[in-house]
Amino acid sequence: MLEENQNFPNAWQAFLLIIALFIAEILAGLLLHAAAASLAIDVAAQSALASVLGSGLVFVWLLHFKKLSYAQLFHPSSASIRATLFLLLPPILLVVPALILGLSVSLDWVESIFPLSDQEKALFESMQPNSAAAIVATCLLAPVLEEMMFRGIIMRSFLHQYGRAQAIWGSALLFGFAHLNMYQFIVGVVLGATLAWLYERTRSLWPCITLHCAYNSGLAVLSLIEPESVNSDPPWLSAPLVWLAVVLMAWAGIHALRRLLLPKPV
Repeated sequence: MLEENQNFPNAWQAFLLIIALFIAEILAGLLLHAAAASLAIDVAAQSALASVLGSGLVFVWLLHFKKLSYAQLFHPSSASIRATLFLLLPPILLVVPALILGLSVSLDWVESIFPLSDQEKALFESMQPNSAAAIVATCLLAPVLEEMMFRGIIMRSFLHQYGRAQAIWGSALLFGFAHLNMYQFIVGVVLGATLAWLYERTRSLWPCITLHCAYNSGLAVLSLIEPESVNSDPPWLSAPLVWLAVVLMAWAGIHALRRLLLPKPV
């Protein structure tokens, strides 16, 4: 089956598509909230189910419109999924700690210039994964659904229409915007550009999902280890040996990814 409407969405349509996704998730959340009492669904489970239901409706339409199967969406590459993950999983996992620490330091710097309000602090505290449903939503559902939309649909289409750099940074900016606050916007753009580059090199969502899940899981583990440090990094993360280990791991991971994914010089 050949993909139809491969130039959908363009940049403006992608922006509207994100808005439509928000609306679908809000409507699904309202329906679940109304049924929560009779179904005994807690708030975290409601949020997770709303994301799945809202995204599901949008993806059913998108895949029908573009004549894509889920297999084609997740792995359009000619390489096997097993080989792709076997080669890329180790270097991806080596890079994740550096992303976590580097972005944490960047956020600390931004927060020192633009301090969080009490409402923003309460919002970020409420987003911490403190139940089984919240952990599943944060570490698995959100990465999978976000990769399907931002890399599987948006980045895939951008690569047909724009230059490589435009596609990567355009999709990254939209990913940052989708987080709806200045602090997560910065994280979203950096992480989104990394994931977009990975997708452009591999033409597969599986490496992107792996990195995204590992990143979110790392943050979840840190929040569970240091629950009192919601708005600051735990002190041991500033230890020189921790940073040295993280830098060495990142160097090894980046070196491996460059050798595996960058074109060989002629």
